[in-house]
Amino acid sequence: MTSLMRFPSAVRRDPAVEAWFDAGDLRLMAQPWFERLRAAGPDVRELMHDHCPTACVEDAAFAYVGAFTAHVNIGFFAGAALPDPAGLLQGAGKRMRHVKLRWGEPADEPALKALIAAAYADMRRRVDAGE
Repeated sequence: MTSLMRFPSAVRRDPAVEAWFDAGDLRLMAQPWFERLRAAGPDVRELMHDHCPTACVEDAAFAYVGAFTAHVNIGFFAGAALPDPAGLLQGAGKRMRHVKLRWGEPADEPALKALIAAAYADMRRRVDAGE
């Protein structure tokens, strides 16, 4: 049995994801990071999952963004396995981790970009291995 979250309904561009960003608020702070997720590879697909824009390698979820009252999360479905030398990842679950961004606080952009690249590469490897 696979440990990957698979979403066969993921598509290249999901209008529901666009509508989520159009609602504004802190979602606008999450949008550039979701664009980076979209650009991670030619096989990235997307959908809404649990009310959050979710990026997949083919149909295997690798990351999401979420907007809350006072912060934005960039989450990684296999985040516990990612290298995190900057110590950005939060969470104590078996697999998932997230980076919390707050309005007015600068993000460690190079470290977050590296996490996104690592999350994509890790999920690409997992998909190729048939996990």
